[in-house]
Amino acid sequence: MPEPLNAPLPLEEAQARLLALAEPLPIERVDPPSALGRWLAEPLVAERTQPACDVSAMDGYAVAADDLAGPWQVIGESAAGHPFAGFVGPGQAVRISTGAVLPDGAGAVVVQEDVAREDDRLVLTGAGPEMPGKHIRRAGADFATGKVLATLGSRLGPAHVALALAAGRRLVAVRRLPRLAIIDSGDELAADPGDCAAHQVPASNGAMLAALAAAVPCEVTRHGPVADRLDALTAALDAAAPADVIVTSGGASVGDHDLVIPALKAWGAELDFWKVAIKPGKPLLVARRGRQLVIGLPGNPVSSFVTAWLFLLPLLRQLSGAAEALPVTRRALLAEALPAGGDRREFLRGLWDGETVVPGLVQDSGALAALASANTLIDRPAHAPVLPAGMPVTIYPLENGGIA
Repeated sequence: MPEPLNAPLPLEEAQARLLALAEPLPIERVDPPSALGRWLAEPLVAERTQPACDVSAMDGYAVAADDLAGPWQVIGESAAGHPFAGFVGPGQAVRISTGAVLPDGAGAVVVQEDVAREDDRLVLTGAGPEMPGKHIRRAGADFATGKVLATLGSRLGPAHVALALAAGRRLVAVRRLPRLAIIDSGDELAADPGDCAAHQVPASNGAMLAALAAAVPCEVTRHGPVADRLDALTAALDAAAPADVIVTSGGASVGDHDLVIPALKAWGAELDFWKVAIKPGKPLLVARRGRQLVIGLPGNPVSSFVTAWLFLLPLLRQLSGAAEALPVTRRALLAEALPAGGDRREFLRGLWDGETVVPGLVQDSGALAALASANTLIDRPAHAPVLPAGMPVTIYPLENGGIA
C-alpha cells in the first residue's frame, strides 16, 4: 500500500475521488413495496393505461352528451368494479359511482346533488354539468401504456410504490442493497454504556453510523468495540470481508495507537487518499481492496458524524444507483454574526428554522449534546471573513439523510 498522502484534499476533490471508485451494484428485480426508498436501475415504464377506460369522477348519473337537461329514466347502475352492460340513449340515465366505468352512449355525469329521483324517474334540480365530459376521467388521463413514469436513478417513495403497481408492474429494477460493515475501534470504548469506567467512554459511534445509514436502504453489520491492536483490527477487517463498504471509526489519525492504516496495509487494502481539508474530519481516509471500499472516519463523534454525512452516505447512494449522490444544500440567512473562519473549511452545527440559521454555541468535535440539538451544518469556507447577521450562507439540512 502506498504511503499516505500528506496534503489534505479539498472536499469536492475527495468526494469525487471516492465516488469514482464506486462501481454500481448488480441489478435485481423486486416487487414495488420492497423497492421503497431505493433508486431505479431502469426507467419505470407503464405496462397498462390508467384509467383503462372512461370512468366517472363523481357519484351521480351517466347521461348522453346531448341530453343534459332531463328528465331521464334510470335504466341501471354502473358501480366500481361492476360496469353497466347496456347502452345509454336519449332520456335515459345510469346510476354511477366514483371510479365506475362510463356506460356506452354516455357522455356526461350529472352529480347526485343536482337531481331528485323518485323510483326510476330522475329530474334535474340543480345547475347540472356545464358541458359534455364534465366529471369524467378519460382513458389514459393519468398515464398510458409505454409512458416513462420515473427515470433512471429516481428514488422510489410511497407514491411511486402505488404508481408502479397501478402501472401493472409486478417487479421494478433496483440495485442490490449495499452491504455495510461498521467497525468501532478504541481501547477507551466500553461496550456496555451502563458499565463504563472513568477512563472509558460508551461505544456510541457505531450505533450512530448505523442510524445514519438507515436513510439509505442497506444491510448493516457491526463489529466492535475493537481493541487498539493490529491483530484485533485485521481480524475485524476479515470478519467484515463480505461487505461492499467497510467504515471504521477511530484510529485513522497520527497517534501511536492509530492503527487503521497499518491494519489496512496488512489486510491487503490500497490507500487512495488520507486527510481532507475540513473541520471537523481532517483525518478521513479512503482505501480499497478489489471491489471493497473502506472509509476510515475520525473517532471524535461529531467528526465521525460530519464525515459520514459528507462521504459515507453519498457513497451508499452512489452504489445504489442514485441520480444525485451528494447531499442537498440550501441557502439560509444568518440570525447572528459569524466570526472570521480558520484555515480549513468548517462545518458548524446550527439550528435552521426554514429561513434563518443560528450557529450553535458549542462547536467542539466531541460535543454530542450540541450535535443532537442541531438540525443543519453551516458550510463555512476557509479563511472566511466576518459575516454579519442577515448575510446568506450555505447549509446542509440534517434531514432525510441529505436526500432532496
